[in-house]
Amino acid sequence: MSNIGIIIEERAADIGNFMVGRLLPFRQKRMVGPFSFIDHMGPAALNEYENLDVGPHPHIGLSTLTYLFDGAIMHRDSLGTEMEIKPGAVNWMTAGKGVTHSERTPEYLRHTDKFLHGLQIWVALPKELEECEPSFEHTNAEDLPHWEDDQGVNFRLIAGEAFGKKSPVSVYSKLYFIEIKSKNKAKVSIGKDLYGESGLYILSGTITDAGTTFESKQLLIAKDAQLCEFEIGEDTTIYIFGGEPFPEERYILWNFVSSSKERLEQAKQDWIDKKFPPVANETGYIPLPEFYLTKKTS
Repeated sequence: MSNIGIIIEERAADIGNFMVGRLLPFRQKRMVGPFSFIDHMGPAALNEYENLDVGPHPHIGLSTLTYLFDGAIMHRDSLGTEMEIKPGAVNWMTAGKGVTHSERTPEYLRHTDKFLHGLQIWVALPKELEECEPSFEHTNAEDLPHWEDDQGVNFRLIAGEAFGKKSPVSVYSKLYFIEIKSKNKAKVSIGKDLYGESGLYILSGTITDAGTTFESKQLLIAKDAQLCEFEIGEDTTIYIFGGEPFPEERYILWNFVSSSKERLEQAKQDWIDKKFPPVANETGYIPLPEFYLTKKTS
């Protein structure tokens, strides 16, 4: 019997001058554990006059996780951070009570052909930490736990805890974000190492569950994380993420996440009134989309 409860197809979304594939939130499943938002960026081939330019914009109540497969992004934020992220490394920014940041193609790549491919993720904060002080940390690829099993399947623990291992990324709740790669078909049985709610995203290749084969750009939500068992196909890369869900509901308004609708409305007004801290070496900002000017959190 299949352990898959919901199948989510990647949906196109525009984040300004760049198209992404949106996975979460989804109308039937707003969150998976503490994971509240996932975008698949690319793969995109950009020529010498095309660049990623996401200007200064705000966040509250969440941590952002950026993980690249190809390309580079320059992150700048209101904490004074200026950090380039490259494939395999992790940028983890905790917004807490409020932070502003930008994401752009690094200067040395702006006039050349380049590729960009990766995941951008929001992880909601526990209620007692939603208004914590903002922070930023960068973890190099070689510092993430990684190993190979006896079938030749490769694992990387990008964030959180699983398999008796712990990523150095400073998460704030019980969660996991795992990369699994295989060159050959293999049986993967990892349910005993998972907990809470669990999602499986197929970046490339296939997996087979209870006789049904699923392909890339599909997100599969497990009925029970502890029953996670499937066959991974040849040349396949998947990401498994999830963890313990929060007891309180989370609401999203634009770039803000909170357990309080009133707090989201306050954040919206603070951005309109330019009360968020500025980003050094940046000009301009992304205004609140007109859609949200009159929309109330529901």
